[in-house]
Amino acid sequence: MATAIYSDPLAPFFAHSVSAAGLERVLQVVRRHLSMDVAFISRFRENDRVLDYVDSDDGCVLQPGQVIPFESGYCQKVMRGELPEYIPDTSCVPAARDIPETAAIPIGSHLSTPIVLEDGRLFGTLCCFSYRPVAALTERDMDVLRAFAEFLGFYFDAAARREKERETVARGVRAAMQEGRLRIVFQPVYDIARRSLHGFECLSRFDMEPARPPDQWFTAAHGVGLGMELELHAIRTALSSLHCFPAGLLFNVNCSPDFILSGRLQTLLEEGTDVSRIVLEVTEHAAVSDYAALARALQPLRERGTRLAVDDAGAGYSSMRHILQLQPEVIKLDMSITQSIDRDRHRRALAKGLISFAHEIGSLIVAEGVEEASELDALGQLGVDFAQGYYLARPLALQDAILAARGG
Repeated sequence: MATAIYSDPLAPFFAHSVSAAGLERVLQVVRRHLSMDVAFISRFRENDRVLDYVDSDDGCVLQPGQVIPFESGYCQKVMRGELPEYIPDTSCVPAARDIPETAAIPIGSHLSTPIVLEDGRLFGTLCCFSYRPVAALTERDMDVLRAFAEFLGFYFDAAARREKERETVARGVRAAMQEGRLRIVFQPVYDIARRSLHGFECLSRFDMEPARPPDQWFTAAHGVGLGMELELHAIRTALSSLHCFPAGLLFNVNCSPDFILSGRLQTLLEEGTDVSRIVLEVTEHAAVSDYAALARALQPLRERGTRLAVDDAGAGYSSMRHILQLQPEVIKLDMSITQSIDRDRHRRALAKGLISFAHEIGSLIVAEGVEEASELDALGQLGVDFAQGYYLARPLALQDAILAARGG
């Protein structure tokens, strides 16, 4: 069975970016069509070649991950023109008979063709052989192998582009963390009834290219394996300013279920932080595979006073599952419900139901995206507890948020 390998730093590039199942299928088809016992993809390096994928029946001496010197075997000799690309019977070709592997494996017939990338670089070879001669092999069979090799060249080119994109994203994420290009802004959350400041939602901003929304930076970071580090950095950066604000104000920080389950949040919040001032926001869009495990991970923090908020409620079905399974202290109405609620009876009806439900289970309601005074009035009449949005205040830089918190 064909298998991806990780024998050197470049191997994950080919194994992850290229569909292993697709390459397995290619080798299986090659083997079946040409009546061969073994088919493999050989990747050339500076002084040797690596068998990244091997498809064969049990008992083959060639294995995925095997490293072979250039001078051993057939591939390099075919590339130099010392051997034909296809050999129906190796016993009829003196140069093939002289290769030790011909008798040792044994190799009765052999086909090999280069895999060339779009820029003309040689990637390696697509090869196959049988233990016995196959007299029926013709140039047409060689054309079939060449066609598969051309397809593999396209495949690996796409992999190279994806890997380059991954490296670019990874450099950007590391720069954000190491060079201070991720900053926190603070969006005020107001108590509607008291018309007073209740706390802040801490939002990440990336001062770097390419310009993309913060959620896309976090998604990209998770895609290159740096998502947990970036979440940890963002939350730690936000909480480092908590002591600058009056004790009664809360800090809302966004975190993914996977980050909570990783245990990193719990470790971070053991660093002397007053966790009773923290509200953890889990978005409606975040997938939760194991609610019981997530609830267990949150329980020690909630026992110390940390609150849980389900963000974007009403945006989809998942928010209701989050609410029912996690029983949050706070439910945040998505802006798709909040906006135009003063003049849209359908939005009012939906909001009224969610507000009634939230209060029935002991949760508080925060309305997001409030942009007009009439929307705020309508939300207050419906019994919404808190609100945030551009009508009330845009996200503030740290010093401006401190002044706002102190009544300045």
